[in-house]
Amino acid sequence: MKPTDLGAIVTGGGSGLGEATARMLAARGAKVGVLDLDRAKADAVAADIGGVALGCDVTDAQGAEAAIAEAASALGGIRILVNCAGVGVAARILGRDGPMPLADFETVIRINLIGTFNMMRLAAAQMADLDPLEDGSRGAIVNTASVAATDGQIGQSAYAASKGGIVSLALPAAREFARIGVRVNTVAPGIFFTPLLYNIPEEARGRLAESIPFPSRLGDPSEFADAVLFIIENAYLNGEVIRLDGAVRLPPK
Repeated sequence: MKPTDLGAIVTGGGSGLGEATARMLAARGAKVGVLDLDRAKADAVAADIGGVALGCDVTDAQGAEAAIAEAASALGGIRILVNCAGVGVAARILGRDGPMPLADFETVIRINLIGTFNMMRLAAAQMADLDPLEDGSRGAIVNTASVAATDGQIGQSAYAASKGGIVSLALPAAREFARIGVRVNTVAPGIFFTPLLYNIPEEARGRLAESIPFPSRLGDPSEFADAVLFIIENAYLNGEVIRLDGAVRLPPK
């Protein structure tokens, strides 16, 4: 599936991996809806790439449904969904001050896992009503997990659990959506230079880079976007989880 002239939504499209993906899709001729909780960031990216800005909380069932409907109308239908919206909380299950607050765990699960599922179900419903393309496909969905799904470190329990759930979604969703011609795949990135790392001292970023076998550097968001493009364009890739990590395996802490 070539993205040219196709409607595409990127959640978390106002920054980081989502922004890089939105820019890549626009450069490839897609009609891009930049969806972000921070409407100002969505506006800035959309204005720069000629896309449509959508302010939305991916965990809000009604708000997300309205955003999908608005995007479908503005973009002439949605053929591509890339879920990049997510958060991370560093906290031990049992820390010095006692157990992790349950609300912290719930927040990460809700945004990362439930938010991904929410957008996927709504986009798939919209894709199912579209006419099939020449190859019989109606759309492609790409979700974002993390190497933490399998290599979760101490203090990453909530994040690892949420990303593990996203990994587990790929195959059953791909099997279910086969009847409507929609593929579902997942990228599990390693350590990328995104806003989550902007505030880390340069020395600490250097140590992170040294831990990556090759190339020994942080991933560039454009490389994530390239992987998403490959997934969208390769019609035989379905139900898969692709690690994009320079061969890193995270240590316990």
